[in-house]
Amino acid sequence: MAIAQRYYGTGRRKTSTARVYLKPGKGSIVVNAQALEEYFGRKTSQMIVRQPLEVTHLLNQFDVTVTVVGGGINGQAGAIRHGI
Repeated sequence: MAIAQRYYGTGRRKTSTARVYLKPGKGSIVVNAQALEEYFGRKTSQMIVRQPLEVTHLLNQFDVTVTVVGGGINGQAGAIRHGI
């Protein structure tokens, strides 16, 4: 029986806090039970969230599930980036 790998990280920016869970997958990103594109309407916020995965060439290798609270949109995107 294989052990499922799952990674957890916490990121904070300004008054936002993000709990980030990564597991091997196809690259889906879910924020507060919504797809990334639905939660962050602006492309710049979506780019901020994807940035650490693109830099490490892991964008299509992990599924990311995020719970983020507090602050505004930019602070939340930054907190998610730090959590990843």
